[in-house]
Amino acid sequence: MKHIFPLVAVIALALIAWIGSNIPGMQYLFGVAVPYAALILFVGGFCWRVLYWAKSPVPFRIPTTCGQGYSMPWVKRDKFEAPVSTGEVLGRMFMEIVFFRSLWRNTKATIKPGPELTYSSTRWLWLFGILFHYSMLVILIRHLRLFVGSELFFVTALEALDGFTLNPTPELSLYVTDALILVGLVALLARRFLIKTVNYISLANDYFPLFLLIGIALTGILMRYFLRSGVDIVAIKQLALGLTTFKPVVPANIASVFYVHLFLVSCLLAYFPFSKLMHMGGVFLSPTRNLANDSRMRRHINPWNPDIRPHSYASYEDEFRADMIEQGIPVEKELPQG
Repeated sequence: MKHIFPLVAVIALALIAWIGSNIPGMQYLFGVAVPYAALILFVGGFCWRVLYWAKSPVPFRIPTTCGQGYSMPWVKRDKFEAPVSTGEVLGRMFMEIVFFRSLWRNTKATIKPGPELTYSSTRWLWLFGILFHYSMLVILIRHLRLFVGSELFFVTALEALDGFTLNPTPELSLYVTDALILVGLVALLARRFLIKTVNYISLANDYFPLFLLIGIALTGILMRYFLRSGVDIVAIKQLALGLTTFKPVVPANIASVFYVHLFLVSCLLAYFPFSKLMHMGGVFLSPTRNLANDSRMRRHINPWNPDIRPHSYASYEDEFRADMIEQGIPVEKELPQG
Protein backbone atom coordinates (compact mmCIF):
# COMPACT_ATOMS: atom_id res chain seq x y z
CA MET A 1 0.00 0.00 0.00
CA LYS A 2 3.03 2.30 0.16
CA HIS A 3 2.39 3.31 -3.46
CA ILE A 4 -1.16 4.56 -2.75
CA PHE A 5 -0.16 7.78 -1.00
CA PRO A 6 2.21 8.94 -3.81
CA LEU A 7 -0.47 8.20 -6.42
CA VAL A 8 -3.14 10.07 -4.45
CA ALA A 9 -0.69 12.95 -3.92
CA VAL A 10 -0.07 13.34 -7.67
CA ILE A 11 -3.81 13.16 -8.43
CA ALA A 12 -4.43 15.78 -5.73
CA LEU A 13 -1.78 18.07 -7.21
CA ALA A 14 -3.39 17.75 -10.64
CA LEU A 15 -6.84 18.55 -9.20
CA ILE A 16 -5.47 21.57 -7.33
CA ALA A 17 -4.11 23.00 -10.58
CA TRP A 18 -7.26 22.10 -12.54
CA ILE A 19 -9.66 23.67 -10.05
CA GLY A 20 -7.42 26.60 -9.17
CA SER A 21 -6.77 27.61 -12.79
CA ASN A 22 -10.53 27.93 -13.35
CA ILE A 23 -10.89 30.46 -10.53
CA PRO A 24 -10.68 34.03 -11.86
CA GLY A 25 -7.37 35.69 -10.96
CA MET A 26 -5.61 32.44 -10.04
CA GLN A 27 -4.02 31.95 -13.47
CA TYR A 28 -1.15 34.26 -12.48
CA LEU A 29 -0.42 32.07 -9.45
CA PHE A 30 -0.22 28.84 -11.46
CA GLY A 31 1.30 30.40 -14.57
CA VAL A 32 3.91 32.73 -13.07
CA ALA A 33 4.36 32.65 -9.28
CA VAL A 34 4.54 28.87 -8.84
CA PRO A 35 6.96 28.26 -11.79
CA TYR A 36 9.32 31.02 -10.58
CA ALA A 37 9.26 29.70 -7.00
CA ALA A 38 9.89 26.14 -8.24
CA LEU A 39 12.81 27.28 -10.40
CA ILE A 40 14.40 29.13 -7.47
CA LEU A 41 14.03 26.02 -5.29
CA PHE A 42 15.47 23.83 -8.03
CA VAL A 43 18.54 25.97 -8.76
CA GLY A 44 19.20 26.84 -5.12
CA GLY A 45 18.65 23.30 -3.85
CA PHE A 46 20.70 21.76 -6.66
CA CYS A 47 23.66 24.06 -6.02
CA TRP A 48 23.43 23.52 -2.25
CA ARG A 49 23.48 19.73 -2.60
CA VAL A 50 26.37 19.76 -5.07
CA LEU A 51 28.46 22.15 -2.94
CA TYR A 52 27.71 20.12 0.19
CA TRP A 53 28.88 16.93 -1.50
CA ALA A 54 31.92 18.67 -3.01
CA LYS A 55 33.06 19.83 0.44
CA SER A 56 32.74 16.38 1.99
CA PRO A 57 36.16 14.84 2.77
CA VAL A 58 37.09 11.52 1.16
CA PRO A 59 39.16 9.72 3.81
CA PHE A 60 39.98 6.69 1.64
CA ARG A 61 40.49 5.80 -1.98
CA ILE A 62 37.29 3.86 -2.62
CA PRO A 63 36.84 3.47 -6.39
CA THR A 64 34.60 0.55 -7.29
CA THR A 65 36.65 -1.91 -9.33
CA CYS A 66 35.65 -5.22 -10.87
CA GLY A 67 38.37 -5.78 -13.44
CA GLN A 68 42.07 -6.54 -13.55
CA GLY A 69 43.97 -3.69 -11.93
CA TYR A 70 47.38 -2.32 -12.80
CA SER A 71 50.17 -4.73 -11.84
CA MET A 72 52.94 -6.10 -14.05
CA PRO A 73 53.50 -4.64 -17.52
CA TRP A 74 52.70 -7.94 -19.26
CA VAL A 75 49.37 -8.42 -17.41
CA LYS A 76 46.47 -7.02 -19.42
CA ARG A 77 44.39 -4.70 -17.27
CA ASP A 78 40.90 -3.21 -17.50
CA LYS A 79 41.29 0.54 -17.98
CA PHE A 80 37.57 1.25 -17.51
CA GLU A 81 37.04 -0.86 -14.40
CA ALA A 82 40.35 -0.08 -12.67
CA PRO A 83 41.55 3.31 -13.97
CA VAL A 84 44.86 4.65 -12.70
CA SER A 85 45.11 7.98 -14.54
CA THR A 86 42.92 11.06 -14.93
CA GLY A 87 42.29 10.26 -18.59
CA GLU A 88 41.10 6.75 -17.76
CA VAL A 89 38.84 8.10 -14.99
CA LEU A 90 37.32 10.60 -17.46
CA GLY A 91 36.74 7.77 -19.93
CA ARG A 92 35.04 5.72 -17.24
CA MET A 93 32.87 8.67 -16.20
CA PHE A 94 31.91 9.35 -19.82
CA MET A 95 30.80 5.75 -20.35
CA GLU A 96 28.89 5.84 -17.07
CA ILE A 97 27.07 9.11 -17.67
CA VAL A 98 26.35 8.77 -21.38
CA PHE A 99 25.80 5.02 -21.76
CA PHE A 100 24.93 3.89 -18.18
CA ARG A 101 27.75 1.35 -18.36
CA SER A 102 27.39 -0.02 -14.82
CA LEU A 103 23.67 -0.60 -15.41
CA TRP A 104 24.52 -2.48 -18.63
CA ARG A 105 26.78 -4.76 -16.60
CA ASN A 106 24.14 -5.29 -13.91
CA THR A 107 23.50 -8.93 -12.96
CA LYS A 108 20.95 -10.70 -10.80
CA ALA A 109 21.89 -13.45 -8.35
CA THR A 110 19.44 -16.37 -7.98
CA ILE A 111 19.59 -19.44 -5.75
CA LYS A 112 18.40 -22.55 -7.59
CA PRO A 113 17.81 -26.08 -6.24
CA GLY A 114 21.00 -27.76 -5.23
CA PRO A 115 21.52 -25.16 -3.80
CA GLU A 116 23.28 -23.40 -6.65
CA LEU A 117 23.97 -19.69 -6.96
CA THR A 118 23.56 -18.47 -10.53
CA TYR A 119 23.95 -15.07 -12.12
CA SER A 120 21.84 -13.74 -14.99
CA SER A 121 21.79 -10.50 -16.94
CA THR A 122 19.21 -7.79 -16.24
CA ARG A 123 19.90 -5.60 -19.26
CA TRP A 124 16.19 -4.93 -19.71
CA LEU A 125 16.57 -2.46 -16.82
CA TRP A 126 19.36 -0.72 -18.75
CA LEU A 127 17.12 -0.58 -21.84
CA PHE A 128 14.14 1.00 -20.09
CA GLY A 129 16.44 3.39 -18.22
CA ILE A 130 17.97 4.51 -21.52
CA LEU A 131 14.52 4.88 -23.11
CA PHE A 132 13.29 7.12 -20.31
CA HIS A 133 16.37 9.30 -19.85
CA TYR A 134 17.08 9.97 -23.52
CA SER A 135 13.42 10.45 -24.41
CA MET A 136 13.17 13.03 -21.64
CA LEU A 137 16.32 14.77 -22.90
CA VAL A 138 14.93 15.00 -26.43
CA ILE A 139 11.57 16.29 -25.15
CA LEU A 140 13.30 18.97 -23.07
CA ILE A 141 15.32 20.11 -26.10
CA ARG A 142 12.14 20.19 -28.22
CA HIS A 143 10.51 22.46 -25.63
CA LEU A 144 13.22 25.09 -26.20
CA ARG A 145 11.19 26.43 -29.12
CA LEU A 146 8.65 27.73 -26.60
CA PHE A 147 11.21 29.82 -24.74
CA VAL A 148 13.02 31.56 -27.63
CA GLY A 149 11.70 34.06 -30.08
CA SER A 150 13.13 32.41 -33.19
CA GLU A 151 13.49 28.83 -34.40
CA LEU A 152 16.69 27.03 -33.40
CA PHE A 153 18.13 24.95 -36.22
CA PHE A 154 19.15 22.04 -33.98
CA VAL A 155 15.68 21.92 -32.42
CA THR A 156 14.08 21.84 -35.85
CA ALA A 157 16.45 19.08 -36.96
CA LEU A 158 15.78 17.07 -33.81
CA GLU A 159 12.02 17.38 -34.29
CA ALA A 160 12.38 16.11 -37.85
CA LEU A 161 14.35 13.09 -36.64
CA ASP A 162 12.01 12.41 -33.73
CA GLY A 163 8.68 12.74 -35.52
CA PHE A 164 6.87 11.21 -38.44
CA THR A 165 3.60 12.14 -40.11
CA LEU A 166 0.35 10.52 -39.11
CA ASN A 167 -2.12 9.64 -41.86
CA PRO A 168 -4.77 10.74 -42.65
CA THR A 169 -3.78 13.89 -40.70
CA PRO A 170 -0.49 14.96 -42.30
CA GLU A 171 -0.43 18.24 -40.34
CA LEU A 172 0.08 16.30 -37.09
CA SER A 173 3.41 14.63 -36.42
CA LEU A 174 3.78 11.86 -33.88
CA TYR A 175 6.92 12.15 -31.82
CA VAL A 176 8.52 8.79 -31.10
CA THR A 177 9.90 9.97 -27.76
CA ASP A 178 6.36 10.74 -26.54
CA ALA A 179 5.63 7.03 -26.68
CA LEU A 180 9.07 5.83 -25.56
CA ILE A 181 9.10 7.94 -22.39
CA LEU A 182 5.81 6.35 -21.30
CA VAL A 183 7.13 2.88 -22.12
CA GLY A 184 10.24 3.52 -20.03
CA LEU A 185 8.33 5.01 -17.08
CA VAL A 186 5.68 2.30 -16.99
CA ALA A 187 8.36 -0.41 -17.17
CA LEU A 188 10.35 1.18 -14.31
CA LEU A 189 7.14 1.45 -12.27
CA ALA A 190 6.12 -2.14 -13.06
CA ARG A 191 9.55 -3.30 -11.89
CA ARG A 192 8.79 -1.98 -8.42
CA PHE A 193 5.46 -3.81 -8.37
CA LEU A 194 6.39 -7.14 -9.94
CA ILE A 195 9.86 -7.95 -8.58
CA LYS A 196 9.43 -8.99 -4.95
CA THR A 197 12.86 -7.94 -3.74
CA VAL A 198 12.59 -4.51 -5.38
CA ASN A 199 9.04 -4.08 -4.10
CA TYR A 200 10.19 -4.92 -0.57
CA ILE A 201 12.82 -2.17 -0.45
CA SER A 202 10.75 0.43 -2.37
CA LEU A 203 9.49 3.41 -0.39
CA ALA A 204 6.94 6.14 -1.06
CA ASN A 205 9.73 8.44 -2.29
CA ASP A 206 10.55 5.83 -4.97
CA TYR A 207 7.00 5.83 -6.34
CA PHE A 208 6.22 9.55 -6.12
CA PRO A 209 8.64 10.81 -8.83
CA LEU A 210 7.55 8.00 -11.17
CA PHE A 211 3.86 8.89 -10.78
CA LEU A 212 4.72 12.58 -11.12
CA LEU A 213 6.68 12.01 -14.34
CA ILE A 214 3.90 9.82 -15.74
CA GLY A 215 1.41 12.59 -14.95
CA ILE A 216 3.61 15.16 -16.74
CA ALA A 217 3.96 12.89 -19.78
CA LEU A 218 0.23 12.12 -19.93
CA THR A 219 -0.86 15.75 -19.71
CA GLY A 220 1.65 16.68 -22.40
CA ILE A 221 0.37 13.90 -24.68
CA LEU A 222 -3.24 14.95 -24.00
CA MET A 223 -2.48 18.51 -25.09
CA ARG A 224 -0.65 17.46 -28.24
CA TYR A 225 -2.80 14.65 -29.60
CA PHE A 226 -6.24 14.64 -27.95
CA LEU A 227 -7.05 18.21 -26.82
CA ARG A 228 -5.13 19.96 -29.57
CA SER A 229 -8.09 22.05 -30.75
CA GLY A 230 -8.61 23.52 -27.29
CA VAL A 231 -4.94 24.32 -26.62
CA ASP A 232 -3.69 27.66 -27.96
CA ILE A 233 0.02 27.08 -28.64
CA VAL A 234 0.53 30.77 -29.49
CA ALA A 235 -0.76 31.81 -26.05
CA ILE A 236 1.41 29.18 -24.36
CA LYS A 237 4.49 30.45 -26.20
CA GLN A 238 3.61 34.01 -25.18
CA LEU A 239 3.51 32.92 -21.54
CA ALA A 240 6.79 30.97 -21.87
CA LEU A 241 8.58 33.90 -23.51
CA GLY A 242 7.32 36.21 -20.78
CA LEU A 243 8.71 33.88 -18.11
CA THR A 244 12.07 33.69 -19.89
CA THR A 245 12.42 37.46 -20.27
CA PHE A 246 11.08 38.17 -16.74
CA LYS A 247 8.15 40.07 -18.26
CA PRO A 248 5.38 37.58 -17.57
CA VAL A 249 2.06 37.95 -19.35
CA VAL A 250 -0.79 35.51 -18.74
CA PRO A 251 -3.06 35.23 -21.80
CA ALA A 252 -6.71 34.62 -21.06
CA ASN A 253 -7.24 31.72 -23.48
CA ILE A 254 -4.91 29.06 -22.03
CA ALA A 255 -6.59 25.72 -21.33
CA SER A 256 -6.69 24.31 -17.80
CA VAL A 257 -4.85 21.15 -18.85
CA PHE A 258 -1.79 23.29 -19.58
CA TYR A 259 -1.83 24.67 -16.03
CA VAL A 260 -2.03 21.11 -14.71
CA HIS A 261 0.97 20.18 -16.86
CA LEU A 262 2.93 23.26 -15.78
CA PHE A 263 2.05 22.77 -12.10
CA LEU A 264 3.23 19.15 -12.14
CA VAL A 265 6.47 20.24 -13.81
CA SER A 266 6.91 22.90 -11.13
CA CYS A 267 6.33 20.32 -8.39
CA LEU A 268 8.98 18.10 -9.98
CA LEU A 269 11.48 20.97 -10.07
CA ALA A 270 10.84 21.88 -6.43
CA TYR A 271 11.05 18.25 -5.32
CA PHE A 272 14.11 17.39 -7.41
CA PRO A 273 17.00 18.66 -5.18
CA PHE A 274 15.61 16.93 -2.09
CA SER A 275 15.01 13.51 -3.64
CA LYS A 276 16.83 10.56 -5.15
CA LEU A 277 16.58 12.31 -8.50
CA MET A 278 19.69 14.23 -7.44
CA HIS A 279 21.72 11.30 -8.74
CA MET A 280 21.86 13.46 -11.88
CA GLY A 281 24.33 15.71 -10.07
CA GLY A 282 25.69 13.17 -7.63
CA VAL A 283 27.06 10.86 -10.31
CA PHE A 284 29.79 13.42 -11.03
CA LEU A 285 30.85 13.53 -7.37
CA SER A 286 30.74 9.85 -6.44
CA PRO A 287 34.19 8.78 -5.12
CA THR A 288 33.43 5.21 -6.20
CA ARG A 289 33.53 6.48 -9.80
CA ASN A 290 35.65 9.63 -9.98
CA LEU A 291 38.76 8.39 -8.15
CA ALA A 292 41.70 6.60 -9.73
CA ASN A 293 42.56 3.12 -8.50
CA ASP A 294 46.12 4.08 -7.62
CA SER A 295 46.28 3.44 -3.87
CA ARG A 296 49.29 1.13 -4.42
CA MET A 297 51.07 3.75 -6.52
CA ARG A 298 50.46 6.94 -4.53
CA ARG A 299 49.83 7.67 -0.89
CA HIS A 300 46.37 9.09 -0.29
CA ILE A 301 46.28 11.80 2.40
CA ASN A 302 43.26 11.60 4.66
CA PRO A 303 41.74 15.14 4.65
CA TRP A 304 40.19 14.49 8.06
CA ASN A 305 43.61 13.87 9.59
CA PRO A 306 46.36 14.99 7.20
CA ASP A 307 49.06 14.82 9.89
CA ILE A 308 48.68 11.10 10.53
CA ARG A 309 52.04 9.27 10.38
CA PRO A 310 52.44 6.36 7.97
CA HIS A 311 52.26 2.95 9.64
CA SER A 312 54.11 0.34 7.59
CA TYR A 313 53.47 -3.36 7.94
CA ALA A 314 56.92 -3.83 9.45
CA SER A 315 56.19 -1.36 12.23
CA TYR A 316 52.70 -2.86 12.65
CA GLU A 317 54.20 -6.32 13.14
CA ASP A 318 56.79 -4.94 15.56
CA GLU A 319 53.95 -3.50 17.63
CA PHE A 320 51.69 -6.56 17.64
CA ARG A 321 54.12 -9.47 17.01
CA ALA A 322 53.53 -11.16 20.36
CA ASP A 323 49.74 -11.01 19.99
CA MET A 324 49.91 -12.26 16.39
CA ILE A 325 52.02 -15.26 17.39
CA GLU A 326 49.67 -16.00 20.27
CA GLN A 327 46.71 -16.03 17.88
CA GLY A 328 48.53 -18.21 15.33
CA ILE A 329 48.95 -15.48 12.72
CA PRO A 330 52.11 -15.95 10.63
CA VAL A 331 54.76 -13.29 11.07
CA GLU A 332 57.83 -12.33 9.07
CA LYS A 333 60.08 -12.10 12.14
CA GLU A 334 60.03 -14.23 15.26
CA LEU A 335 60.19 -12.86 18.78
CA PRO A 336 63.74 -12.23 19.96
CA GLN A 337 65.20 -15.08 22.06
CA GLY A 338 65.77 -14.57 25.74
